[in-house]
Amino acid sequence: MTDFNNQPQQPQKEQPGEQPKKSELVEKIQQLGQSNVPQAPDSNIHVLPIIGQVEGHMQLPPQNKTTKYEHLIPQLVAIEQNPKIEGLVVLLNTVGGDVEAGLAISEMIASLSKPTASIVLGGGHSIGVPIAVSTDHSFITETATMTIHPIRMTGLVIGVPQTFEYMDKMQDRVVNFVTQHSNISEDKFKELMFAKGNLTRDIGTNVVGQDAVDYGLIDAVGGVKEAMEKLNEEIDKRKPDDDEQVIQ
Repeated sequence: MTDFNNQPQQPQKEQPGEQPKKSELVEKIQQLGQSNVPQAPDSNIHVLPIIGQVEGHMQLPPQNKTTKYEHLIPQLVAIEQNPKIEGLVVLLNTVGGDVEAGLAISEMIASLSKPTASIVLGGGHSIGVPIAVSTDHSFITETATMTIHPIRMTGLVIGVPQTFEYMDKMQDRVVNFVTQHSNISEDKFKELMFAKGNLTRDIGTNVVGQDAVDYGLIDAVGGVKEAMEKLNEEIDKRKPDDDEQVIQ
């Protein structure tokens, strides 16, 4: 006689959708250290962080925190083409990096047709300076710093006059871009770049917060609130008035 009460229990099947939820939860804990992360609502302003070291043609060691320019350039093209995005905020906390990659990012940001703003948070050093001034409006927090110094080369350097001429031309590209997109003069920027005694192991100047504004390098001291207010103001200016009618 069969005893139906002693039949082995069948394992319960996972309901559809449970596994993705678990994996998403684990991913949040691994990446952010917490399970509940505040979600940003749909916004017409895109935030583009540039942190760590700007990585160019050479791949940096895995322990370095980097921003890869081949990741940023497609994003900037997508920002330009997406009609839902009406403005761009660039968050900067970078030690600098590859000169040509930094200039490429700067030129891309400067060529956008949409309103842009940058915020220098911890630091916008070296090639981070052109990126900071490439936007329509630039802001720096009171405690943030920007290091201005001559460019340098790593790896094999051929000891011929042409090498130094090449470096001089590369440096002129940086100087020209910064002076064209900010209010600092070329003479003043070069004076800060070649200053002695300000940096312990380098030639250059470290400017902090209000000093960057006083030199004409950055537009104003401020943070997220000021940048968002300025962007929303510029976006509203570009919107057509409701009273205007299109006549065909």
